[in-house]
Amino acid sequence: MARQHVHNRRAGRGNGGSSWISYSDIMAALVLMFVLFLVYNLYHYNQLLTVKTRELELQQSIVMSQQSQLEEQAGILIIQQANLDAATAALAQAQLDLKSREDELAQQTIILIGKMEELEEAKATLAARETELNSLQLQLSAQRELFDEQTRQLEEMVGVRSSIIRELSQVLSRSNLAAQVDPNTGDITLDSKVFFQTNSSEIQADGQMLLDTFVPIYLSVLLQDKYLDYVGEIIIEGHTDSSGTYLKNLQLSQSRALSVAEYCLNMPGLTIPQRQLLQKILTAKGRASNDLVYNPDGTENMEASRRVEFKFNLKDAEMISEMNAILNMTE
Repeated sequence: MARQHVHNRRAGRGNGGSSWISYSDIMAALVLMFVLFLVYNLYHYNQLLTVKTRELELQQSIVMSQQSQLEEQAGILIIQQANLDAATAALAQAQLDLKSREDELAQQTIILIGKMEELEEAKATLAARETELNSLQLQLSAQRELFDEQTRQLEEMVGVRSSIIRELSQVLSRSNLAAQVDPNTGDITLDSKVFFQTNSSEIQADGQMLLDTFVPIYLSVLLQDKYLDYVGEIIIEGHTDSSGTYLKNLQLSQSRALSVAEYCLNMPGLTIPQRQLLQKILTAKGRASNDLVYNPDGTENMEASRRVEFKFNLKDAEMISEMNAILNMTE
């Protein structure tokens, strides 16, 4: 029995060795498989790593490109920001300028309103002036019509005066009277020494004879029917020389002019109508030494200064004065 048991153990050990070898083979196979798996995984990992490395490099390249673009965009952004800042500053300045222009415009508007008000006032003034001008034009038209009529009358009166002067010169020349007729005015000068003695206003006989001849001839011209409507006044003027005082000469010249006027009015040769008309138009005036006569050398002609003058004025003397005033106003 003891031998059988030993034999069984040996037999058992023999089977156990064979089993160990099989286990080792399995483990070796497993290790080999693991190594192969590991190598495969390492290879696969290496391939993956290469791919990933390339992808990473590509990504880095893309990132670097994007970084460059980003930097470029940042530079552009900086420039745009600077431009924006400049534009903002320009806008702010433009707003200030606009505000200034608005203030100036407001001031100009106020001035314009004032000017418009002044213009309206000027228009109103102009309208008033136009109304006044129209009125003045109407007045001027009326004055022109009056002026034309007065001019016609003046021309007619000038013609009448010329005609009277011409007739007086003719009749006095035919009568051989020592009387001077002014060709422009018709004034007739008579020598005072024929009429009066020195410092006397009493008419002498020779003076009375001269008046008896002269006055009817003078009145025969002035008092003709064709001149009656024109003759407005006959004036007898007394003149003295410069010797003596002015007041004495004025009294003497006035007295002499009055004496001649009285003698003419009382002259018996006058008709009643002549005397009545003469009383209406005859005046006497003393001029003293206000209108002296001078010699060519500038000295006073004493005898010529002592004289009596017969003058006549035509009617409408006021009209002539007014017409002269109109003429002076329109010049």
